[in-house]
Amino acid sequence: MDRRDTASLRWEKYRARDVIPLWVADMDFPAPPAVVDALQRRVAHGVFGYTVPDRPLVDAVLGHLEVQYGWQVEPEWLVWLPGLVCGLNVACRAVAEAGDEVLTTVPIYPPFLSAPLDSGRTVREVPLIQDEGRWRLDRQPFDAALTRRSRLLLLCNPHNPTGRVFSPAELESVGEFCLRNDLVLCSDEIHCDLVLEPGLSHRPAATLSPELAARTITLMAPSKTYNLPGLGCSFAVVSDRRLRAGVRRAMAGIVPHVNLLGLVATAAAYRHGEPWRKALVEYLRANRDLVLQLLNAVPGLHVGPVEATYLAWIDARELPVADPVGFFEAAGVGLSDGREFGAPGFVRLNFGCPRSLLEQALDRMTRAVGKLTGEAAR
Repeated sequence: MDRRDTASLRWEKYRARDVIPLWVADMDFPAPPAVVDALQRRVAHGVFGYTVPDRPLVDAVLGHLEVQYGWQVEPEWLVWLPGLVCGLNVACRAVAEAGDEVLTTVPIYPPFLSAPLDSGRTVREVPLIQDEGRWRLDRQPFDAALTRRSRLLLLCNPHNPTGRVFSPAELESVGEFCLRNDLVLCSDEIHCDLVLEPGLSHRPAATLSPELAARTITLMAPSKTYNLPGLGCSFAVVSDRRLRAGVRRAMAGIVPHVNLLGLVATAAAYRHGEPWRKALVEYLRANRDLVLQLLNAVPGLHVGPVEATYLAWIDARELPVADPVGFFEAAGVGLSDGREFGAPGFVRLNFGCPRSLLEQALDRMTRAVGKLTGEAAR
């Protein structure tokens, strides 16, 4: 698909420049045909009034959660949102008061760091531990970050940007930490349907125990899986009545309803998109393997295991450059800057694109580093 001249955020950034945009997390693939067909039928109706999530849509979501994760969710637990970032901000406002603290792991998707600040809260960073290139949750940094003002923990699983699918043991440790310290857990699980590593599976944090479920806000959406981010539809699963009421109060007057095309696309994706999703995962897995094979052979670059998502987290700290993003842009590849994720010296690469484009980008990167290291050796 040629996305130039479509007002694409991803492609407009480098308009009129010979830079392959592998930065922001949307894919260059068309949505599933069933989704496109459903949207075309709805547009043909011609009336675009205020729209509510109807029972067929709700049943599609609940059915998806039960089939994929064995999670039995009640209809009233769903809170519809026009985006997952919106959900992070709502969670901060719903749980903590001004001046309270919100814990989150680093490196992390940038809105995890900005949402608490935008809400008048304080961020407490909990570093992930890196063991031989593999990132993991460790209890000691959580304990060290905790204070009397800590109210909320923002978790991302599968993790953006490292691509980890946290193990049941890691999640249970986080859950116990929240229970013991009276914290609410907000778990961003937007990449849950994009597990690439055979033998691994996603476990929603709220399914660990009834006690943890009662203090968990789970954020999900079809947008990453089915490439629908421009349609602005996501949802929170909140089983506890009082916590759910707090979320709705935080939304009142400032969070708009989901637009009708987002609702239509969500229903179609969850009803009919599974064969397309499986094919996508196979394609992304091969793209991931190519990234790992080529970039881990380049001196100065290290890419850890990518168990889920279509994002590779690249350690470029050994390169003799002060600004790796600028260096790769000059070589013709646009990446996300690790500084925005709380990790200077890293870059994030989006491999959710046709393989031919990915091969071209990886060739540019390897050639640029080869030239750099060759010049340094001289």
